[in-house]
Amino acid sequence: MTATLRAPVHGLPPGPRLPVAVQTVLFGKYRHRYLPAMQRRYGDVFTLRIAPHSRRLVMLSRPDDIRTVFTGQPATFHAGEGNALLGPIMGHHSVLLLDESEHMRVRQLLMPAFHGAALRSYQGLVTGLTRAEIARWPSGKPLHDRMSALTLEVILQVVFGVSDERRLAELRPVVDQVVTISPVVMIGWFYPKLQRFWPWRQFAGIQSRFDRLLYAEIADRRRIDLTDRTDVLSRLLKASDGLTDAELRDNLVTLLLAGHETTATALAWAIHELARRPALMQRAQQAADVGDDAYLEAIAKESLRLRPVIYEVARRLTAPVEVAGHLLPAGVTVMPTVGLVQSDAEHHASPDEFDPSRFLGVQPAANTWIPFGGGVRRCLGAGFSLMEATVVLREMLRRYDIRPDRARPEVAKGRNITLAPSRGTRVLVAPRVVTGQPA
Repeated sequence: MTATLRAPVHGLPPGPRLPVAVQTVLFGKYRHRYLPAMQRRYGDVFTLRIAPHSRRLVMLSRPDDIRTVFTGQPATFHAGEGNALLGPIMGHHSVLLLDESEHMRVRQLLMPAFHGAALRSYQGLVTGLTRAEIARWPSGKPLHDRMSALTLEVILQVVFGVSDERRLAELRPVVDQVVTISPVVMIGWFYPKLQRFWPWRQFAGIQSRFDRLLYAEIADRRRIDLTDRTDVLSRLLKASDGLTDAELRDNLVTLLLAGHETTATALAWAIHELARRPALMQRAQQAADVGDDAYLEAIAKESLRLRPVIYEVARRLTAPVEVAGHLLPAGVTVMPTVGLVQSDAEHHASPDEFDPSRFLGVQPAANTWIPFGGGVRRCLGAGFSLMEATVVLREMLRRYDIRPDRARPEVAKGRNITLAPSRGTRVLVAPRVVTGQPA
């Protein structure tokens, strides 16, 4: 018998009929609860409508449907347009906001700074910054804040290459204000009349101060000999004169936003999970002591699986296309949903368990572990993020014994576009006493 091919369903999959404003709030702050609830009600493919301008989002959680998106024609699946909400802060030259040939041009210029020997060259400075930061850790304080301080310092010194203490002192508070922008402010940029009012006017002033400092750093760097400089900005300037100052600015901001809060949050979740499991904590400390980076990286990967920092990725359709059995119209945004596919027992055994060993010696099936996206839009900084997480875990676990400050576990809470521990990961840290070696 010949199999009968089913014609695609024209139009959008079903979804909730709540007002756009309500769906926007639920999606923005409670997506890790809202999306699983909608999946239980409507299945693995459903539609949401959110601000700005009643955007239509088709949420996907089956690996085959995710593969359709990740391997689809870049001219049809526009990731840049899908990330348009980030435009006012990242800038329109950001590799995250570009599509097709312009995206590939900028991506190819950025790639050498995040591969092979370049990644290895950053480890020494990341290690030094980590040791300096964790030496100051107090006990019983929110660890997420300290992780944020550390990953910010890594961005400023390893990526931006800022070494002048005066400029670092100016940049730190301004950058902190930029990266903590609220979703309300981000959405408000799409409604010009709002920009006359606080907090949009206030943020415009913050962004102006940040740009002034960043452009000054770029100008200074163009005037000096970069032969011995190994930071990301200097590598970009040495490798090519193809990036303008505006392009450098926008992509440095992109690296800041994509690599600062996300890595800090993933590390905070990893420590939260280890601290609640003494046997795993002991195994992780043993790995740190002997330099077993494969196990430490597996901890980071499992943290990103169980506690996804970014819950979904986006592509805006430029033409009608069949996805998940539906012929979707142009203008729709399709969203492979990281949190749903990574928590599916069909793809990850005992998905609610924190088990780093699932990443030792094996790779998850395609499109079932996607914290860095996929296809030609996979995050450029994925390798940098995992390297940084491995270094931080190694240094921290060598130095400290860590346990939770109370029995009740943390829950996730929307923080900008990330999902962070609600109480900031409060833990008790104490210097380790390791027989035969100094703490």
